[in-house]
Amino acid sequence: MTTLAAPASRPANPNFSSGPCAKRPGWQLDALKDAPLGRSHRAKVGKEKLARAIELTREVLQVPADYRIGIVPASDTGAVEMALWSLLGERGVDMLAWESFGSGWVTDVVKQLKLADVRRFEADYGKLPDLSQVDFNRDVVFTWNGTTSGVRVPNADFIPADRQGLTICDATSAAFAQRLDFSKLDVVTFSWQKVLGGEGGHGMLILSPRAVARLESYSPAWPLPKIFRMTKGGKLIEGIFKGETINTPSMLCVEDYLDALEWAKSLGGLDALVARADENAAVLNNFVESSTWLANLAQDPATRSNTSVCLTIVDEAVNKLDADAQAAFAKGIVSRLEKEKVAYDIGAYRDAPSGLRIWTGATVEKSDLEALLPWLEWAFQEQKAALQAA
Repeated sequence: MTTLAAPASRPANPNFSSGPCAKRPGWQLDALKDAPLGRSHRAKVGKEKLARAIELTREVLQVPADYRIGIVPASDTGAVEMALWSLLGERGVDMLAWESFGSGWVTDVVKQLKLADVRRFEADYGKLPDLSQVDFNRDVVFTWNGTTSGVRVPNADFIPADRQGLTICDATSAAFAQRLDFSKLDVVTFSWQKVLGGEGGHGMLILSPRAVARLESYSPAWPLPKIFRMTKGGKLIEGIFKGETINTPSMLCVEDYLDALEWAKSLGGLDALVARADENAAVLNNFVESSTWLANLAQDPATRSNTSVCLTIVDEAVNKLDADAQAAFAKGIVSRLEKEKVAYDIGAYRDAPSGLRIWTGATVEKSDLEALLPWLEWAFQEQKAALQAA
């Protein structure tokens, strides 16, 4: 078998994971030097840091002034679960799912909360369900950007302004990279470790005035764990949305999130972040369009993610293999690039179709993606040569 010559240049940063994602360009441990380690988060310095994180989130993400923003436990998952367990049950709910995390929320609502009046709108990986069938007089739960499928809603036009139900949106791989229409969203959740490359473990919960009104007027039939409770005596616990967190946060992670937010602000805020993600995704999508062996899992260009780009291998010889062999072929490419220290963690999500998943969010440098492309081709050709020689 002929040995293929490896490309001459490499990405300066090989971190293309879809979560936790690459740190901002130029990040160093020194960025955390002002973290109040060993201090209480209830001390003045801790409260100021947490309040600043909420303030900068509002500014950079362009959250309306009358929406509450809270820092909550357990990453995006914790934020979504708080919303589901605290808000649902007042009326019927429509659940939308087109990838693994959305399917997980369906399971929670149907099998854990055991709500009786649930309608499910689901689609295979690569597609969106028929959004025109959704009834917004009911509560609606959906992911804005399918992290494991690379499929996003193109905008919020499918949501009516005069809806009666609440819209609960898991936006964890969309926030700071895509424009969220908050006027159409009542609950928005995300985690620090996605688009801004922060550290894991903390989630963000954003509530519209309509969501707050539901919390204060409706009590679910089931008991709520302490970390889910957002009201007391029928009133919102306002402190949660001023930085008085329900449980102890990591002040080291808070400092890192603040650093990422300040970086985002220095670039020009949301407009700059969206532009960087769009440009990055274009680099990868242009390569895929000209490729004979790669295709975008998201079939409609209008629904393709600009952060978590999911790709399938469409080479004829590879597609003749059985499913396990196809998965092994894709994993071979991933392993080869990791061994070369060119790209880390770019395999498809475990529940998704086999292939590649490459993060193109704002903390990734365009030049690193451009340097990655010849390596993708090299690794594929090397794997295919081995397949043909077998």
